[in-house]
Amino acid sequence: MQAQAAIADGKGHFALESIEVTEAIGDEVLVEIKAAGICHTDYASLNWKRPLVMGHEGAGVVRSVGPLVRHVQTGDAVVLNWAVPCGKCYQCRNGNEVLCEESKPAYVMERSKGHAHPEGTTLKGKPVDRSFNLGTLSSLALVRAAAVTKLPKDVPFTSACIVGCGVMTGFGSAVNVAQVTAGSSVAVLGCGGVGLNVIQGARLRCAESIIAIDLRAGSLETARKFGATQTLLADPDDREFERMAQSVRQLTGGRGADYAFEATSVPALAFAPLRLIRNGGMALQVSGINEAVSVPMPWFMWNKTYLTPLYGGCSPGRDFSRIFEHYQRGELKLDELVTRTYRLKELANALEDMLAGRNAKGVIVFD
Repeated sequence: MQAQAAIADGKGHFALESIEVTEAIGDEVLVEIKAAGICHTDYASLNWKRPLVMGHEGAGVVRSVGPLVRHVQTGDAVVLNWAVPCGKCYQCRNGNEVLCEESKPAYVMERSKGHAHPEGTTLKGKPVDRSFNLGTLSSLALVRAAAVTKLPKDVPFTSACIVGCGVMTGFGSAVNVAQVTAGSSVAVLGCGGVGLNVIQGARLRCAESIIAIDLRAGSLETARKFGATQTLLADPDDREFERMAQSVRQLTGGRGADYAFEATSVPALAFAPLRLIRNGGMALQVSGINEAVSVPMPWFMWNKTYLTPLYGGCSPGRDFSRIFEHYQRGELKLDELVTRTYRLKELANALEDMLAGRNAKGVIVFD
């Protein structure tokens, strides 16, 4: 079957191409994508040194399933996740599906067992990789069954698709990884799609003080709507984050925050959370920065913990149902995260708006 897809060339560019996608076999599921979220990783994938089908946030309708698939069937509405666990390796057995040793979902630079059969998706007659083993910026995606979770009724595809990465990463970093405690103080640096979901996760964990920090006043206004109790407008000239740290200390009884999260994707800010936490506090860099960054070692002193959690510690079977339950009870905002929708032919505009900070989340919708 033919599908329209965004293909990154590995050299910083992309083009809309027609690809061939086969019916599902074995433990595969063929999904007709209805909506696909856009995040900074999609922009980064333009330079991953090889052609690939872009996109790793998606939701849609099952078109076909292989004979080994039991949990979904043709016609089901589903959301995709890029942590495609095998369920058998050491990490999966110990509850760390996101670190699966077989499918290696985070190793996006190599072909892995997380892929459906490689001949299932072809470009001009040759197999083509799919970003994070998904490739959601395509009207059809052939994926492993472990990448698919059935959607509850009445969850719009545009809201569901962003759970697949941005929502899960922020929510899970606060709830699963940091395990923010009731009555604690939290600082969140960066109030885009991931940062807003850190804020939501901290609110659901009953943090007493949630301090949102951003360069844009409009983003701080949005952060309050998602649960921030205080806001700080960042100063781009505060290179060592000293003034930012002083402001956080003033809001937290002079000590600093119990938890601080970086959610900006800006390499220079990777270690900034260390300046914002108290002695013995926890700093988390959640935006997936890959560049080389230096840091003064004294920033780690006095029993501070620094973590770079992957995908919010995602366990799809546990976390996706929990997120949708919060949404259905009105406790977690998803619809409000989607600032704007685009058609696939408008992908360049969607990426530009994301990089300019105009959107909390942009979503590509398919006919």
